[in-house]
Amino acid sequence: MYKTYVIFIIVSCLLSVSCSDSYKSEKTKDMSKRISIVNDKIISEVEKELMEKYADADTFRIKRGVRQVASFWTDSDGSIDEYKKFCTDNFIDSESELENTFEKISRNIEILSGNMNRIILDLKVPLDLDVGEIKNVDVMFGSYNPGSHLEEDFYRNKIAFYILLNFPFYTLEEKYSLGENWSRKDWAYARLGDYIISRVPSDIIQEYSEILTNTDSYIAEYNIYMGKVINDKSETMFPEDLKLISHWGLRDELKSHYNSDNGLEKQKMIFQIMNRIISQEIPEEVINSDKYRWNPYTNELFEGTEKIDFSSEPDTRYQKIIDIFNGVKKYDPYFPGYPDNIKREFELNMEIPQKEVEDLFIELMSSEQVRKAGELISKRLGRKLEPFDIWYNGFGSEKRIPEEELNKLTRAKYSTSEDFRKDIPSILTHLGFTNARADYIASKITVDASRGAGHAWGAQMRTDKAHLRTRVEKGGMNYKGYNIAIHELGHNVEQTLSLYDVDHYLLNGVPNTAFTEALAFIFQKRDLEILGVGQKAQYEDHMMALNILWTGYEIMGVSLVDMYVWKWLYDNPDATASQLKEAVISISKDVWNKYYAEIFGVKDQAILAIYSHMVTYPLYLSAYPVGQLIQFQIEKYMEDKSLADEIQRVFTLGRLTPQMWMKQAVGTELSCTPLLESAEEALTVINQ
Repeated sequence: MYKTYVIFIIVSCLLSVSCSDSYKSEKTKDMSKRISIVNDKIISEVEKELMEKYADADTFRIKRGVRQVASFWTDSDGSIDEYKKFCTDNFIDSESELENTFEKISRNIEILSGNMNRIILDLKVPLDLDVGEIKNVDVMFGSYNPGSHLEEDFYRNKIAFYILLNFPFYTLEEKYSLGENWSRKDWAYARLGDYIISRVPSDIIQEYSEILTNTDSYIAEYNIYMGKVINDKSETMFPEDLKLISHWGLRDELKSHYNSDNGLEKQKMIFQIMNRIISQEIPEEVINSDKYRWNPYTNELFEGTEKIDFSSEPDTRYQKIIDIFNGVKKYDPYFPGYPDNIKREFELNMEIPQKEVEDLFIELMSSEQVRKAGELISKRLGRKLEPFDIWYNGFGSEKRIPEEELNKLTRAKYSTSEDFRKDIPSILTHLGFTNARADYIASKITVDASRGAGHAWGAQMRTDKAHLRTRVEKGGMNYKGYNIAIHELGHNVEQTLSLYDVDHYLLNGVPNTAFTEALAFIFQKRDLEILGVGQKAQYEDHMMALNILWTGYEIMGVSLVDMYVWKWLYDNPDATASQLKEAVISISKDVWNKYYAEIFGVKDQAILAIYSHMVTYPLYLSAYPVGQLIQFQIEKYMEDKSLADEIQRVFTLGRLTPQMWMKQAVGTELSCTPLLESAEEALTVINQ
């Protein structure tokens, strides 16, 4: 998983919006009045004065800059006369001076962003890495955000206003209409304009940082000891030392049993555990503890052979979601034009409107190809579909290798996280990178043993390294940890290329997290090949299309639940954890009944609500299926080209808008159509 929220807190929150008359909604105007002391008459006077002073200057820049400064100028910033003087003294009319100023600001933003990121990363080491028991003081320091006062300071010393005055913010609609004709420098200027779009008080930023840290710790410690889980015959089905984090570990373990002894029974047991977590009927005593034996079917707890009373988890899962919502909601008044987190996540962060994403997902989920794929899976399994077959992974390869054998291979190869770090150059050369490029990229990545499932944490300055975190058990890295590590390495490669090899620092990165997920998926798909045990499968290209279709079908439903839950929260801002739980379960069942029930032959399933992202990474889930669509289009484009060369080309395009990035990378915009067409072809061939 790509850690975006910390950067959102320390960087993306330093902002303001364009306040051109054409853009201002009534709600925006109302909020501006509450914040600003500058009225339209004063704004017009300053605009006129600057246009007379700089007769040859860009009128658009003058008007938008003056209004952007006015949007957030308060009594604490100075009088009306001081506002006027600031604008007339600090507007830059010379193109050469503007470019020189841009370079200075870029350098300073890199210094601030990079070092803040580094501090936060280091403070979170006791929480994120497997370095011992977490103490209260670790949580205190881990939740501290040293950048929480940065925005406030930028307004106080007028840096924010200086940027607002000289570098316009462009709406998403404007980027779409104007961006086609922009140069790389124009895009970099526009991204500097994106840097200041709100004025969030530091105490709100710090409070939200603490909420995120506490929630992340809750999820990181949500483990189930599978050797203590029993069936109705008091039998254990799993190794004594198997500890699985929810939901990632549980899901991956379930997926691993499509070709194992008693696989279906094991899958049904894991599915039951998931349902108990969703309903919060799970005994609190079994979370991250191996003290008791638990039957998830009857929901009975045993100490030895004696049944004992227990307390169910008290809707903690849903209280954490409410905590996140309450923290995010406090940001709302400080983003004129983006009055809720849904709009911010999709239009500011993803830069694709939420309705477009929703429609894209519904198009695929409602397709005839998905129905046919479900029929094919049922035929291949030799049984009716079960709800957990949303995680069917049999399209990944025609020749499966037992996970026990894979565990032996990965544990022997990677006994520590350092072993994996040393092997990164070899992994990259296996994927087609030259020795020099492989060494260069590997030199900018470090590997840590993660406490949780794993994540990638990119650098934010070109003197720092990206961090790859994956779980390393005592006996070495098992296959799940290796698979995650390869996924996260894809993130790290993107993070390195899009930081170090992009022409302007403010264009560093990719359009949104879906694009870094795309490269992570491309790497992860090749994990067995990299390990030296992968064989070219029959109908490999067709299988890839069906695999992306089916996995996209699954995660798109989860993403819709995430979206609809956040809409529900905004409609019910005072909801209790119990009320939210009922709403989440109801929404999950509704989505299931619309898009899954007919194919699976069973209604009213809540399994789509199991994803931990919904708890600690709100509205992040959409990045995965969008990333899969991007991955598919990139893979198709690269079929007859050098993978390494194309990766280095497309992932140095920088942070353009998603559709513009896609057109420059592969020649077409983001769409379901290529995947659906390829899936139809695959179904025809495989069913022959």
